[in-house]
Amino acid sequence: MSITPLMPTYPRCDVRPVKGDHCHLIDEDGTRYLDFASGIAVNLLGHSHQGLIEAIQKQAETLMHVSNLYGSPQGERLAQQLVDATFADTVFFTNSGAEAVETSIKCARAYHQNAGDNGDANRFELITFTNAFHGRTMATISASNQAKMHKGFSPLLDGFKYAEFDDLEAAKTLIGPNTAGFLVEPIQGEGGIRPASIEFMQGLRELADEHDLMLVLDEVQCGMARTGMLYAYEHYGIEPDILASAKGLGGGFPLGACLATEKAARGMTFGTHGSTYGGNPLAMAAGSAVMEAVANEEFLSEVTEKGDRIRARLEQFIGNYPELFELVRGKGLMLGLKMRVESRPFFVHLRDHHQLLTVAAGDQTLRVIPPLVIGDAEIDEFFDKLSAGAASFKVPEPA
Repeated sequence: MSITPLMPTYPRCDVRPVKGDHCHLIDEDGTRYLDFASGIAVNLLGHSHQGLIEAIQKQAETLMHVSNLYGSPQGERLAQQLVDATFADTVFFTNSGAEAVETSIKCARAYHQNAGDNGDANRFELITFTNAFHGRTMATISASNQAKMHKGFSPLLDGFKYAEFDDLEAAKTLIGPNTAGFLVEPIQGEGGIRPASIEFMQGLRELADEHDLMLVLDEVQCGMARTGMLYAYEHYGIEPDILASAKGLGGGFPLGACLATEKAARGMTFGTHGSTYGGNPLAMAAGSAVMEAVANEEFLSEVTEKGDRIRARLEQFIGNYPELFELVRGKGLMLGLKMRVESRPFFVHLRDHHQLLTVAAGDQTLRVIPPLVIGDAEIDEFFDKLSAGAASFKVPEPA
């Protein structure tokens, strides 16, 4: 047998973490890595946050799973926390970001199609945007225009049209009798830490209101305090109709959520959607602990302050290496270093030679997405390792 027990869909590297210590990961051989990847923006409280650990331990000792056939005090608590802190009136819990986006797509379609005598079965298309990443399910890869994600999985699902990201006119021209809404990341993550403009986001909100469309935000990566606001839509002075959240919401425990207004959720009636594991008591305990830690002005302002400080230092730093780096972009602690060369070789170099974990992204961008609980020591260590990595990096020769 030549295939590995773990299906070989990931080109896994030789780093094999067995323990986490605050903002570091420790390998099998004891090597310590500074984690500025956070499990791809998941471990927002680091790897040893006592409040999160204790909440999970306490709940695991009491009750882990019962299914959604029964009432859920734990789910009601977390849903209320999210409703109190956001635009939403109601929440559906999932196990992942892709499921949260899937639920959001269904919610947007159901708004039009399950509207009783006024339902319109023809309203099923969502306008999505170039270089987006919405997940790996059939619907979410169909919602993305990236050929590399489509290869081998044809035919794609109908119901999606692609417009250029941050181009309001391009989106406007695609609106037609089949349009149900827009699906957009306010800040593209996999696409290269690319924030949408205020004009674009406010324009989408106005178009949605004008044409009775759903504005669906994918905040799987940019949500949960990552940008210095609980959710990134708050930077734009708008509110969505539907929002997909995950990653940081569980702090490392698998958890996603679809948040919606009462109006937007009008089609999500009994029997329209479900999940065996979604909203299980263990996940709800983790999510509530995360919300208690981050959903307050003190924590959010600290994220903003740390993000501003790192960004200022990065902008000064890249001037020393104009052949490597072009610019810095992002918000809060969701930052991207756009490079003049492919980012993946540099990301590997930092990992393998300087024990610094970051994440490569599209548009030749290196993602800097540390735990939100980093302190001065971790920030200084990051710049020490980044500087050493840039000084020792040899730009690959063109093929």
